Amino acid sequence: MKNRLKVLAQYVIPKQAITALAGKLAHFEGGDKTTAVIKWFVKRYNVNMAEAANPDISSYKTFNDFFTRPLREGARPIAQADFICPVDGAISQFGHIEKDQIFQAKGHHYSTVALLGGDRASAKNYQNGNFACLYLSPKDYHRIHMPCDGKLQKMTYVPGDLFSVNPVTAQGVPGLFARNERVVCEFTSEQHGSFVMVLVGATIVGSMATVWHDKKDSIINPPRRGHIQVWTYTDQNITLKQGAEMGRFLLGSTVVMLFQKDVLQFNAEWQPARAVRLGEMMGVKV
Repeated sequence: MKNRLKVLAQYVIPKQAITALAGKLAHFEGGDKTTAVIKWFVKRYNVNMAEAANPDISSYKTFNDFFTRPLREGARPIAQADFICPVDGAISQFGHIEKDQIFQAKGHHYSTVALLGGDRASAKNYQNGNFACLYLSPKDYHRIHMPCDGKLQKMTYVPGDLFSVNPVTAQGVPGLFARNERVVCEFTSEQHGSFVMVLVGATIVGSMATVWHDKKDSIINPPRRGHIQVWTYTDQNITLKQGAEMGRFLLGSTVVMLFQKDVLQFNAEWQPARAVRLGEMMGVKV
């Protein structure tokens, strides 16, 4: 009952306004006040600052500078594998796409077409393919890396809701990941065909960024547009190696990946709710 009330409350609270305010506060240079907030956050969520390239809490001018901190060199060794985990987080779900249906939680599915903002041509590439949905909690490292080599083809901003993406909400909100705001990044790989990485927004996720975007700080949102926006890169050679950074969340969320049929066999140790780390083996080529 308690979880149900938490989910129902999200339908009525002003999620857009709360998120916009959180984004502004996260960019605010508050001196000692900012340091105090970061110290509280580190203690509250047991953040391991020893893994950060810069472990000095007082040196971060804004909360977002802290939240998107890079890791020290060698903190996440890259496995010798065809596919690696692109983030620190937990497995929400993974497995086969049943025709065009992706499993969200008990009683809930969503379609590849909906996830990709209505792009049926792109969605067709992943019919009966594989997916992985990885949840980043507040304590996690929030930069996103490449699971394999990939050449960027297209990026699509899809407007939407800003429900929380925690496990409780995933069980209670139908089509959660296909109704929230998101950024869809499509790649091709010589070894593995085409694949998609979807950065899903959520309540108080101030913004999402990709390393190739040409706006200030590579941030895609805000502004939060009321329409789909598409950038194509087929005339450019934007190629990212396995393990390279591709984007980041300014406050945490979820990454959904789609792979084509008969390409990926997942790590036998993977299970829903299992904690995962950037660089560990996600799977091998079929």
